[in-house]
Amino acid sequence: MIQPANALGLGAAALAAGLVNALAGGGSLLSFPALTAAGLPALVANLTNTVALIPGHLGATLGQHQQLQSQARHLTTLLPTAGLGGLVGALLLLHTSEKLFYSLVPWLLLLGSGLLGAQQPLRRWIVQRLGRRGHTLSERQAILPVLLASIYGGYFGAGLGVILLAVLALTLEDTITRLNGLKQALSLVTNATAACVFIGSGQVHWGAAALMAAGALVGGAVGGRLAGKVNPDALRAVVVIAGVALAVVYFRHPIVPGS
Repeated sequence: MIQPANALGLGAAALAAGLVNALAGGGSLLSFPALTAAGLPALVANLTNTVALIPGHLGATLGQHQQLQSQARHLTTLLPTAGLGGLVGALLLLHTSEKLFYSLVPWLLLLGSGLLGAQQPLRRWIVQRLGRRGHTLSERQAILPVLLASIYGGYFGAGLGVILLAVLALTLEDTITRLNGLKQALSLVTNATAACVFIGSGQVHWGAAALMAAGALVGGAVGGRLAGKVNPDALRAVVVIAGVALAVVYFRHPIVPGS
């Protein structure tokens, strides 16, 4: 049972995560630590967070469905790859001990923060690269890097979109807008597959998942209305700083909660 004070904190964190995801990305860097702060073991918090944020991924994909038109070849090849990666990452997570995963959390938070911080420079580099005509790889040669990125996404997930966009830009000849739509679809399949595994494990905290799903949906709707009114670079910087600060907290408290 989630205590009222913790429920309020989870709702606020989910709202912020949904808003941040809509405007800049990196919402998991806020929602995951909120779940551990509410008393959930790190492992349970991670898989609960994945399940809770699925509606947001679905909404983002549906919002860019026009960018997926005429991408049947890419989707046919890469969606199963993303699903397989999400499955492998989820199974790896479920076979990771709570103590080991908790020791990995600060490093994962740092990785997610670093990827989010590098998002804009990386996006500019991608745009420049796509603007230069030249030889690119085929979607078949994108299978391995997409698989590896999706395994990471199934295991933790923060920063998955940044990794996928970079991989797609390196291997496919297309516009940044269409690649971003493809990235959303791959992220959805990766996280949905992992979520199915987590649901089957019986370890999802459904009270927290439902609360955070609702909060993330509201936050996403608010973020959509604020698009163009809030500086995403400033918001991204705040999230990166928060992620690094939380990583430091985990480094300073290396004992698994409840042990």
